[in-house]
Amino acid sequence: MSKYINPYTDFGFKKLFGTEFNKDLLMSFLNALFEKSNEIPKDEILDITYLNAEKLGRKASERKAIFDVYCTTKSGAKFIVEMQNVFQQFFKDRSVYYSSFPIREMAKRDSSDEHWNYELQKIYTVGILNFVFKDEEKDNKTSELKTVNEFSDDDLMHVVMLTDRMTGKVFYEKLAYIYLEMPKFDKKENELETMYEKWLFVLKNLPKLLERPKELQDRIFDKLFKQAEIAMFTDKEYSDYEESLHNLWDITNAMNDAENKGARQNALENAKRMKAKGFDFQTIADITLLSIKDIEKL
Repeated sequence: MSKYINPYTDFGFKKLFGTEFNKDLLMSFLNALFEKSNEIPKDEILDITYLNAEKLGRKASERKAIFDVYCTTKSGAKFIVEMQNVFQQFFKDRSVYYSSFPIREMAKRDSSDEHWNYELQKIYTVGILNFVFKDEEKDNKTSELKTVNEFSDDDLMHVVMLTDRMTGKVFYEKLAYIYLEMPKFDKKENELETMYEKWLFVLKNLPKLLERPKELQDRIFDKLFKQAEIAMFTDKEYSDYEESLHNLWDITNAMNDAENKGARQNALENAKRMKAKGFDFQTIADITLLSIKDIEKL
């Protein structure tokens, strides 16, 4: 067991960012995103109120949405904040679907408000992703994929908004999707300069740390490291965290198994084509990493 909590677990993420007691941690993180990107309409967060994270459709038969964190600011802006550990085929679709719930909530339901003018508040969906978008992998593919170290710091944040394709200008500023591809972040402790970089470092490395780095001496991290220290958990918190951690391991192992099986199937198919074209078995084995025995069976 690490000294500090793993924020990629469901329990860990909600303990650090999903409670009233720790809302200053969430506000600091979200404000760091605003400070980083010039593309996001500036909306400094001075206070937030947590909202019910479980959203139901208008009818019992409609699907529901359960957010990791759902909150609103004093100005009325809504934030959906999600930690996503593994790639899902329709992840982008789910993001758009989730954002439809706060949009519908803003509709006036009182019959006396029959002249509602459809004015909406800002809606932000923030995704902290423990993977790289699959379509981006294809776009970056030349002879081989980029390694993590070949990405710049600016590559990992994606700000998605409705845009006019003809002019390239933002068509609607009140709806934004912000995605952080965490595997691309590779800065070391002595390279951290901004609050944005410090937050990304914490999110990626917290369970690996043996002590608090000297570069993270900002007051907000005083609280974060106290809240993240597993030794300070109650028995109930420790039990819940262990269960959440095991769930994360199960999901990760299942995904790795699926990827390994897929990679092996691709290697077998390539080896079969090479064998049909007369390549010698040792060359096929060197290229595909299959055994000679596997190749003989094809």
